[in-house]
Amino acid sequence: MATFHRLALASSLCVICFSLVYIFTGCCETELAAAARGGYVVRVPVREFLSPGLNASAPAAAAAAAAPGDGAAVVGTGLERDYTATRRLPQALIIGVKKGGTRALLEFLRLHPDIRALGSEPHFFDRHYARGLDWYRSMMPKALEGQVVMEKTPRYFVTTETPARVHAMSRQVKLIVVVRDPVTRAISDYTQIISKTPDIPTFESLAFKNHSTGEMDAQWSPLWIGLYALHLQRWLDWFPLEQIHLVSGERLISDPAGEMAKVQDFLGLQRIVTDKHFYFNKTKGFPCLKKPEGSSKPHCLGKTKGRTHTPIDPNVLLRLRDFYRPHNEKFYQLTGQDFGWQ
Repeated sequence: MATFHRLALASSLCVICFSLVYIFTGCCETELAAAARGGYVVRVPVREFLSPGLNASAPAAAAAAAAPGDGAAVVGTGLERDYTATRRLPQALIIGVKKGGTRALLEFLRLHPDIRALGSEPHFFDRHYARGLDWYRSMMPKALEGQVVMEKTPRYFVTTETPARVHAMSRQVKLIVVVRDPVTRAISDYTQIISKTPDIPTFESLAFKNHSTGEMDAQWSPLWIGLYALHLQRWLDWFPLEQIHLVSGERLISDPAGEMAKVQDFLGLQRIVTDKHFYFNKTKGFPCLKKPEGSSKPHCLGKTKGRTHTPIDPNVLLRLRDFYRPHNEKFYQLTGQDFGWQ
């Protein structure tokens, strides 16, 4: 009987050992077989793209589901996506215009899970170009494969050297310009200036080169920026019109969801940001974002946005309309769009 028990125990130990060997070799074979088929093993740093402040995109969610913890392996056959977040040069730029609605557009775009946008203005192509593309890349947020990296610097649109520099970085980059009635834009620009330097001369005195003849000073920055055709032509010397998307600043206020639909189409993204994300703030006079999940209040742009404009002499406004009319008509011809600025 004792001999029988010893034989039974030995048999059990053999079965256990055999099972362990089978499990171990089976697991190893899975990775080896994937490698033999030309696949790869992706290591997914889950905390990398789930850190506070980053968008939880569909790729991120898929990676999180596939990887229950840091360093979990996802075995692929060459068809899976790489779920490692990296810093890349931008594929899209909001290049202008100042006081046109660029900050609002950027905040609206950042709702999209496949947009990774830099919040601050890096001014790389107009001020810091000597720092090089490696420095510029280091400024960008980390992004997953399939996400669009972008930044906005409104000064790019009017800086002479910028189009060639952007072209040298990428011939395929997508460019977005938010335009607004140049008369309204100029007054908004001046309103911002006097909020910082209240002792400057009046708008009327700065806008005219010669008061007796009524000649406008086209070199004065608030007026010069509104010469959209002049600035756009420099970009068209380097990029086809199909790579430049024009956003109406007026429609971005009156119909933010409609303008956002066109921007998302231009960027090749699913229309995720829709009218359900917006409500109109009557006090500020422009749309705000509805209360995001986990927040106690809706999100509106800061107090520097939506300032009450400085009152301008009606006769000066008429002169401004006359001044911009030929420039606007040329801009409509260049773009094939009539923005209806009267």
